[in-house]
Amino acid sequence: MQQGGGVEKEVTWEDQQNINKFGRLNNRYHELQDEIKVSKELTENLEDAGNELILSDEEVVRFQIGEVFTHMPREEVESKLDEMKEEAAKELERLEEERESVLSQMAELKKILYGKFNDSINLEED
Repeated sequence: MQQGGGVEKEVTWEDQQNINKFGRLNNRYHELQDEIKVSKELTENLEDAGNELILSDEEVVRFQIGEVFTHMPREEVESKLDEMKEEAAKELERLEEERESVLSQMAELKKILYGKFNDSINLEED
């Protein structure tokens, strides 16, 4: 790689491993962004379903399990929705924590790689 001053920096095996790791982390970051978006949508949908259930005055309601609708007592559906909301919230929290961890690792790698290669390497997305 050529630096601004015309001096070439040698890319060592360790440098290449860091560059590869950064690429994998960047891909995982984008996957996590998509998963977080889906998880937030699920959380909103569950919240909407809970609100609709509150407005309903029926004792037996239809509840979807997989691709099948079944009639279930209202109390059972309420408790199932609460469980699903808890699971969705935990999953969203786990995904956001993983995203923060990935960002932190990427920042460390950027420091190392920019420290060695300065402007000869571009790790920023456009």
